[in-house]
Amino acid sequence: MPQLTELLPLEAIRLDAPAPDWQGAIRAAGDLLVANGVSTDTYTQEMLRTVEENGPYIVVAPGFAFAHARPSPAVRHTGMSWVRLVEPVPFGHDTNDPVRLVVALAATDASAHTQAMGALARLLADPETVDALDQAPTPESVRQILVGAEEPAGSADSAESAELAQPAATKAAGGSGGTHTILTVCGNGVGTSLFLKSTLDKVLDRWKWSRYINTEATDTISAKGKASEAVAILTSREIARALGDVGVPVRVIEDFTNAKEVDAALRDLYDV
Repeated sequence: MPQLTELLPLEAIRLDAPAPDWQGAIRAAGDLLVANGVSTDTYTQEMLRTVEENGPYIVVAPGFAFAHARPSPAVRHTGMSWVRLVEPVPFGHDTNDPVRLVVALAATDASAHTQAMGALARLLADPETVDALDQAPTPESVRQILVGAEEPAGSADSAESAELAQPAATKAAGGSGGTHTILTVCGNGVGTSLFLKSTLDKVLDRWKWSRYINTEATDTISAKGKASEAVAILTSREIARALGDVGVPVRVIEDFTNAKEVDAALRDLYDV
């Protein structure tokens, strides 16, 4: 499974790029994908259309947009691009605007890049790393920071997490030793939902609930069919509106990299 730096070559990193609006920011990221042979101009149009149809759900953290579309013939091979804007632009997100960093993903399938997404989510969850990326003077210095993000972060066990494990974990699994499923949902199931899944998995690991709760990243259409098999859905405000009433609790997460926000959503769901 390719790592983050394998999907993001030096040539795909552009710093202090101008963009008049969110469309221009996505086009700048798409142009890098095209220049590096990852995708065609058609895929860039598909990324734009995704936001036009679903709203700014790709703005998954303050100042950060993760542009992507479904796997399509316009994708030649899985790859990414990284564009730091010279001036931030609004995407129309209620809480995470304006955006200065746009990372674009073009994927040939929905699973081969999960390790890279986990590394990127860990990186963007660390304020010091985000600040370093914001100040990085060259593409080379950005790459050095990304290499560090590929080292898996250890999870310290707190007294509270051990206390949560039992009997609350048994309650989470229905008291029968089985498992629950929580869905993380985005418009395409290959990008932002993986960010949220990574953060959710980290919280469940800390709680020692991973053995009781399965997590699955999926798209809006599939989520409607899978909702009956899940206990809850975590997603963005825009996708929550698109889902409507699916018969299970839907919790809106504003910052997909924020473990505290996901932690609070789980506590609410399970009355912990």
